[in-house]
Amino acid sequence: MDDGTANSNGGGRPMNAVRTRTVRCAAEWAAGAGALIGATACDHAASLLAQNGVSSMRETQLGWFLVGTSCAVVLIITVLVLVAAFRRRVPPSVSANPSDVLSVDRPREATENRWLTTFAIIIPALILTVSFLFTITTINAVGEPARMPAAGVVVTGHQWWWEVAYEDSAGQGFTTANEIHLPVGQPVRVKLQTGDVVHSFWVPQLAGKMDIIPGQNNETWLEARTAGTYSGPCGEYCGSQHANMRVTVVAESPESYAAWVAAQRQAAAAPADSQVALGETTFMHAGCAACHTIRGTPAGGAVGPDLTHLASRRTIGAGALPNTAANLQGWIADAQGIKPGNDMPRMAVSPRDMTALVAYLETLK
Repeated sequence: MDDGTANSNGGGRPMNAVRTRTVRCAAEWAAGAGALIGATACDHAASLLAQNGVSSMRETQLGWFLVGTSCAVVLIITVLVLVAAFRRRVPPSVSANPSDVLSVDRPREATENRWLTTFAIIIPALILTVSFLFTITTINAVGEPARMPAAGVVVTGHQWWWEVAYEDSAGQGFTTANEIHLPVGQPVRVKLQTGDVVHSFWVPQLAGKMDIIPGQNNETWLEARTAGTYSGPCGEYCGSQHANMRVTVVAESPESYAAWVAAQRQAAAAPADSQVALGETTFMHAGCAACHTIRGTPAGGAVGPDLTHLASRRTIGAGALPNTAANLQGWIADAQGIKPGNDMPRMAVSPRDMTALVAYLETLK
């Protein structure tokens, strides 16, 4: 006789309703997972899954392993939940002899205990052990480069720009800003320090984050597998313009890198015409020299970036604008309107002097 119990979950709710709700939850979970995966792939430049660095490659392998393992576990659990929801439970036939009921339940209980031991203890322990060993191996691999670094760079975080000083044992080091060059296939050691608050150095396509803490010098290293230009944001909130504090890493052939280093070591070229000479004079007398250094001139300020080779950089304002003559003029006239709160004041320069000043800065290559 059918009394309706087969379609009920024992609590008065129809089994069909339970199944419908289970399917809906599974569909919502799948949609949410798909949206999350899609969101992580939107910005390729900020994705740790882009394998362009030796360090990031090892981190990416670990990341894919953990993602794959997590997806497999969730998939198995989802399947088991759906099987349990759709499976019709048929109660054992009622017997007058209690020993008959016990004899039916014992094999089922033994089977359930074996499944519980396997899925609740053995498999999780195996997954955690493999994940732990993989993680430790990756940490050791990314901690130090496999070869002697080809160069050493000291990166200092400021609100809100990056000072980049290339070390040289022969005393021919130089300083630039917001841009790091390195030879492809060769590691470069990066020493990190801060001039004010906590920052975090991060070039996602080449390496993971490394915090920069006041009073503490940390180190990381970069090695690009392919030539290209890579960008990275400051990874730790450091003030109102935190989102506009970016570093650019240019990976190039060893020959191009050597040529760039040789050019950066040179002092600024002398003005070649009267307009450029007027621009240099304007720079020295309008207050620019009090904050910026241009090697080969009396300008020796240390508040803002070294401008000796400003025209060779791709951006100004730590990635705020492309480095063009028009953007440079706008930055000089009203840097606060472009990047509020930075140390660059508004400059009261006449149109004639402004044109000459920009022409002079454009020669600093």
